[in-house]
Amino acid sequence: MKNYKEYFKDKKVTIMGLGLLGGALNDAIFLADCGAKLTITDLKSEIELATSLKKLAKYKNIKYVLGHHDLEDFIDKDFILQPGNVPVNSIYLEEAKKNNIPIHESESLFFQYVKDVTTIGITGTRGKTTTTILIYKILKEVLGKKVHLAGNIKGKSTMALLKEVNPGDTVVMELDSWCLQGIGEIKKSPKVAVFTNLLSDHLNHYLKGSQDKKEAEEKYFTDKSQIYLHQNKEDFLICGKKVSSWIGKTKGHKIIVKKDLVPKGWKLKIPGEHNLENIACVVAVALVLKIEEKIIKKVVENFTGVEGRLEFKKEYKGIKIYNDTTATTPDATIMALRALRGSSSTRLGIKSRKIILILGGADKNLDMSELTKEIPKYCKKVFLLEGTGSAKLKIEEVIRCKNLKEAVMMAIKECKRGDILLFSPAFASFGMFKNEFDRGDKFNRVIKNLK
Repeated sequence: MKNYKEYFKDKKVTIMGLGLLGGALNDAIFLADCGAKLTITDLKSEIELATSLKKLAKYKNIKYVLGHHDLEDFIDKDFILQPGNVPVNSIYLEEAKKNNIPIHESESLFFQYVKDVTTIGITGTRGKTTTTILIYKILKEVLGKKVHLAGNIKGKSTMALLKEVNPGDTVVMELDSWCLQGIGEIKKSPKVAVFTNLLSDHLNHYLKGSQDKKEAEEKYFTDKSQIYLHQNKEDFLICGKKVSSWIGKTKGHKIIVKKDLVPKGWKLKIPGEHNLENIACVVAVALVLKIEEKIIKKVVENFTGVEGRLEFKKEYKGIKIYNDTTATTPDATIMALRALRGSSSTRLGIKSRKIILILGGADKNLDMSELTKEIPKYCKKVFLLEGTGSAKLKIEEVIRCKNLKEAVMMAIKECKRGDILLFSPAFASFGMFKNEFDRGDKFNRVIKNLK
């Protein structure tokens, strides 16, 4: 879009939520540089948002409403920018709708105005980021600067890509349910859609609009399904075997992938059956795009994983330490436990060991019963952080900890040579941490200082 500056110039925009991860911050920088008249409103205080606000200090076309929202900021605007995770029954978004004000996400604005660009979108409850980064890395080998990374990636503004992309370029983007809700409203879907899996998540978000769990899960799938519902017959949907049962007839080509699409001879550096399924989706996308197998193999075999996703950090006195801070659901922690002790461990050269597990955090209204059954199969000790969800985990002989540092230090004392220390919370980070990345950073600092 060559005239993006003219389009956004003098537009009156409310950004609902600035946050600390950088996506909304870079949206704000992009719009401010275009000359938009911004109102940034966030429930966090000026002190909490200090790092983000510092980067916006030079702009005179921004008004701030911090620590609360005002209805008046959702009345006389050209559009509202909603970075995501706003309750479905928000009175402020309802006010905007009542006044016929469009509500956008960064991704929906990008989809609405970009021209002649190949879009590859990845969604799913788990595995989005790993799959997205791998596809991007493979395409980077082939296309160089003509491929771009976007979507729900830390620090990325998808909308800001409007100033970088050119006709013929390719954009690979991770799309969560909130991004897809906005894209669905403008009836757009990526040319190549990847749907990795569908598990229970974000019920704390969807139950605010309905107290019926089944209805909330269906709404979650409805938002996710926008990734393929508006495709054309020339487009592709690549999906995992388990999620395929949720998907009905599609307009484009539907490809159901199985993990055996990954050749057994490939030497993978990331553990877990779930990662085999993610890599199978990656291989399917690369084959659709007619990329040579030797390039796919090279990138996949060199891939060591994504920050905070079952990430191997170090070996300390014979103890392998993993940071899985982005495991914010019980299913994610179960996957981590199985990855380090499951059938895939043989393929990765990991012998069967007992796991020392640190978990706990904020409630997301998810069922913990399966995790409660699985933990005793793999863990010889469990350390539980404080949090609104932690009390739901009914495990015998759990050791409760006041903070993360205490949990790590106590866990290390219980570890013996050959053990695994796994930090896989199974809950959201809110309350004790700013977000899951802050939680992961704090874990990394503690283990870095182990003597």
